[in-house]
Amino acid sequence: MARIDGFYLPPEKWREPFVLEGGEARHLLTVLRAAPGAQVRLFDGMGRDGLFVVTKADKRRAVLTPVELRHAPKAAKGMTLAVGFSKASRRDWLLEKAVELGAESVLFWQARRSQGRVPDAPKPGWTDTLVAAAKQCGASWLPALSVLPGGVQDLAGLGASFASRVLLWENEEDAVLTQADLSGRTLAVIGPEGGFEDEEAQTLRAVGFASRHLGSTTLRLETAALLVLGLHYHARTLATG
Repeated sequence: MARIDGFYLPPEKWREPFVLEGGEARHLLTVLRAAPGAQVRLFDGMGRDGLFVVTKADKRRAVLTPVELRHAPKAAKGMTLAVGFSKASRRDWLLEKAVELGAESVLFWQARRSQGRVPDAPKPGWTDTLVAAAKQCGASWLPALSVLPGGVQDLAGLGASFASRVLLWENEEDAVLTQADLSGRTLAVIGPEGGFEDEEAQTLRAVGFASRHLGSTTLRLETAALLVLGLHYHARTLATG
């Protein structure tokens, strides 16, 4: 069966009549040259998706009629990945993998060794990266995005709302991270490209974060993130399958 092209319709616009506008409509109608009768997939990033047929179209707007509507429930044991702010090229790759591996949310925090300053709010381009990844892999959910400009103290204050809190630190005196550390709703903290300062790590340990390492090899932050997401994805798959 031929692959059906996917398009993002924001949650606030997920209603009848289903209408694509802006860049999504231009891609559908100008790039793909879709005409009435064409079938596409729509998703809203909040678990809703479905098969739709284009019923009306002009150069800037497409009206679609649902053929099949679905709703994927939110994972009960979600993963929030907190990553020290770093280079944009690494950030985009990480966001793609967060979609593919079903992260519940991704937040970027201001570490002392961060490269640059965390913005006051998530950038629109970050959401664009998530949407592109969801189109490719067929995901119905997009990870929530947030920023923590206040440093490690912001992270310390978040921990109480998670069943599991893990600090991924380069301290080989700690235990190696396992799937057992990622049970329940999890907050996993990764440092920036330059790593944690000792004071940052100790601040998190003092409020109950379990300190774990990922082996003897020094991993780039996106590699560490991928490994953590993969372990959580596998644990969740085993639990539900």
